[in-house]
Amino acid sequence: MINARRIGQLVAVPAAAIVSAFIVGAIVLIVSSPLVTGGLDLTLPLRTYYALLSGSLLSFTAIIDTIVYATPLILVGLAVGVGFKGGLFNIGGLGQFYMGALAAAGVGAALASASPLVAVPAALGAGIVAGAIYGFIPGFLKAYTGAHEVVTTIMLNYIAREIVGYAIAGPLRAQGASFARSPDVLNAALPVIVNPGAGHEGSLGILIPLIIVPAIWWLLFRSTIGFELRTVGANPDAARYAGMRPRRMVVFALTLGGLLAGMAGAIEILGRDRYMAASYSSNIGFEAITVALLGRAHPVGIVFGGLLLGAMHAGAPAMQSQAGTPPQMIDLLQGVILFFLAAEIVVRRIFRIRAAASGVDELGTITRTYSGQTTAS
Repeated sequence: MINARRIGQLVAVPAAAIVSAFIVGAIVLIVSSPLVTGGLDLTLPLRTYYALLSGSLLSFTAIIDTIVYATPLILVGLAVGVGFKGGLFNIGGLGQFYMGALAAAGVGAALASASPLVAVPAALGAGIVAGAIYGFIPGFLKAYTGAHEVVTTIMLNYIAREIVGYAIAGPLRAQGASFARSPDVLNAALPVIVNPGAGHEGSLGILIPLIIVPAIWWLLFRSTIGFELRTVGANPDAARYAGMRPRRMVVFALTLGGLLAGMAGAIEILGRDRYMAASYSSNIGFEAITVALLGRAHPVGIVFGGLLLGAMHAGAPAMQSQAGTPPQMIDLLQGVILFFLAAEIVVRRIFRIRAAASGVDELGTITRTYSGQTTAS
């Protein structure tokens, strides 16, 4: 049975963080309005937020753009959320995303002339496997050497970026291209299922979260392995005493997270870009942390968090063209949202929000060293 009161308590802090961020954003817009309009403009926040809304939700094209931007955020947000449930802080979503994208670009280019029935699954599968392997590495190091996952995943993010630069500028570089990029994936591209206008198409990839989100929910809350994962995340010593194996759960959680992030990278290359540049860059790893915290590490909540940030990205061009507000305002809003999520105690006191028991404390996972679970098999 759905407990409406408990759900309200769980979403209260994220909602308050979002409202607070937009209030702070409005203050920043008013203070900086002389630089935008030449004089103090008290209506700039209203025009900016309306443009943001119109560019993300008020037309079919805008909705498609929001979903396209939200798709990788949801998948990488799930990668972070699964880690939180296991008491782990997977900050390596970016590197896992890069490796999935690189593998998809390479296999997609190699099978560019093959049948789509072969090329598409092979390229997508390559991205998924590459991401899973890249997630397995910090999981194994955490479980069997005690290396903290935050340190190893940050380092692996940098390594992944350099691997992408080397591979695309070297063995995977397209012949005759004016800049360093991989060849077009052609037949390995995900089919376009909706195309409301030039530059606004949505591929088959936007439907993948419809399968993945319920699957992760079932895994976490209806399966034995999900119960073990959440138990290890809540209390590794109790889990070990009950006969569970925390080390295996550590490896499983980070490998699954890598799989999801690699899938997101593959979808981006096969569904949107169709090739990968050596200078390819993204902030998705850090944005996914915001998404996971907004969603309280719950798959359904992560969907809403991903849609919110996806809407911000989709509305940024309209915000700039209609209100003259620089797109960097989106980064400011996301940063302030994350700030208020981290300052949960302050937000609860300001808005008089009662705490609700929600299993693993995501912020607690971020701030503590979780090495106790690696001391026994």
